[in-house]
Amino acid sequence: MGERAWSNWRTIGSVETGRRRSLQPCIKRLSKSKHWHPNCQNQGVKVLLSIGGGTNTYTLSSADDARNLAEYIWNNFLGGQSNSRPLGDAVLDGVDFDIEAGEPHYEALARRLSELGQGGKKLYLAAAPQCPFPDQKLNGALSSGLFDYVWIQFYNNYCQYSSNNGNDFKTVWNKWTSTIPARKFFVGLPAARAAAGSGYVPSNVFITQVLPFVKNSPKYGGVMLWNRYYDIQSDYSSKIGSSI
Repeated sequence: MGERAWSNWRTIGSVETGRRRSLQPCIKRLSKSKHWHPNCQNQGVKVLLSIGGGTNTYTLSSADDARNLAEYIWNNFLGGQSNSRPLGDAVLDGVDFDIEAGEPHYEALARRLSELGQGGKKLYLAAAPQCPFPDQKLNGALSSGLFDYVWIQFYNNYCQYSSNNGNDFKTVWNKWTSTIPARKFFVGLPAARAAAGSGYVPSNVFITQVLPFVKNSPKYGGVMLWNRYYDIQSDYSSKIGSSI
């Protein structure tokens, strides 16, 4: 059974759910509350803190810098302790690496987070690389075997799916799933034409032409949509939900 992951990386991160579970009540409570409300987690939804983004205003200067950041994230958002936790006593389920800038010290960050998470509840590590393989910023981290989920951004790139040329998509998907030792891989798509510069795949095309191929991989995990705002407008997730 596949899963859906809604990404809204400019708020709190990625939300993952089983395909038949509705996220509507969870998202509604989360967006209207001024304070953290555990409604999503109470429904069994994993809530991850997403770091990075599409700007070039962040970097890690060294492995020590990366480990220091891991300590900060652990103490302020995960299982550690701090007087300055933005979400109060909430303990998020993990960290999503949406890294598109900076020096490649993210393996050190992932390793330290993994070390800090040992002995407690499961700490999830996820990443959202762009589809060209290997990823320039995250290849070292993703090759470490520490990551649970990889939601590959198949848009705004040559390897996005096109009905006229699906070969690049298929070749790259096979490279990712056969090379990177992550547990599950998700097909990342724009939830609407306006959500990305290119790479939108109509829901009927996705169901009939893309899903049969990606489901052949034992590491297929589901679909990631960018982003929740556009999904509300297009209802894309509902259109593909019973098929994934």
